[in-house]
Amino acid sequence: MAQYPGGFKHPDMVEIGKRHKMDGMIQKAQENFAKRKFRDSPEIVEEMARLVGRSSMVSMFEKPKFRDFVKSLNGLERESLASGLRDRLHGNQQKGFDTILDVLQSRKLAKWSLISILPVYFNPDEEVFVKPTTAKGVITHFELEGLTYKPQPSWEFYVAYQQAILKMKSKVRKSLAPNNAAFTGFLMMAMREGM
Repeated sequence: MAQYPGGFKHPDMVEIGKRHKMDGMIQKAQENFAKRKFRDSPEIVEEMARLVGRSSMVSMFEKPKFRDFVKSLNGLERESLASGLRDRLHGNQQKGFDTILDVLQSRKLAKWSLISILPVYFNPDEEVFVKPTTAKGVITHFELEGLTYKPQPSWEFYVAYQQAILKMKSKVRKSLAPNNAAFTGFLMMAMREGM
């Protein structure tokens, strides 16, 4: 707050926020992944590729890999991926996570950023984006007990990390946490400043 009075309303933070286009990405995810849209699995999977491709939070190296991955899927795999996202957003979240993970693992593409980005756009106040360097830094810097980062995504780690982020977020001013992605971005910046 000393460096950025007003938190995310500070002009420098507003500029950083513009690069991420969170409001637009949230709106697109909520429109395109509404429950009624899941009747069309091929379109859901294409929209997944489009949103990942537009995401400023996903590495430029992972975006084309994900696009090519989607193109390579057969009908059954597309159906499975869409079903996993439907469960993840509208049903049994763990089942959805595991289904998406299985499909990504089939092509050696099981990355935290790819498995966590779409839920955070769809439900930005509940879901968390797991960026490996940020997650490892948060765990170490804030001495979060019982949390050990592993590169292989797992539901158990996701839930524990999500709970830690939500607890931390509940203890700061709303100006520092307009949504969970912004809050973890703030933590990342705060860790950099403190080093």
